[in-house]
Amino acid sequence: MASVKQFQVTFDCAQPERVARFWCEVLGYVVPPPPPGFTSWTEFDQALPPERQGSAFACVDPTGVGPRLFFQRVPEGKTVKNRLHLDVRVGTGLAGDERVAALEAECARLVALGAVRVRLLHADGFNESCLVMHDVEGNEFCLD
Repeated sequence: MASVKQFQVTFDCAQPERVARFWCEVLGYVVPPPPPGFTSWTEFDQALPPERQGSAFACVDPTGVGPRLFFQRVPEGKTVKNRLHLDVRVGTGLAGDERVAALEAECARLVALGAVRVRLLHADGFNESCLVMHDVEGNEFCLD
């Protein structure tokens, strides 16, 4: 019998701290304390070689339940649709107009943080409505 493993979700991006802080706001995550011996992440980052400064950032679920999110700088930009994306569960248990209203309210909050609304997918008799969005670097995610 396989055991359950812990995992983290890793994002390739251009500006790790910016994207991490966006997802902290979306999910209610927090930035973990800096490594021992450092009073801040800025102090830690400045101790790195210049080519590694600003190259990574992370955030965690303060309850310890959700996965750690890790953001790493990569040289190439996003060019195609994500093969994996996050679904932010804001309409669970809701249907019809009530669900769409919850999705739209969260969408408005996230747009104010820098997200981009892409399109609303209406319920089709099999799937409930969801709202496709892009984060601050164009990574797709859904409000569902």
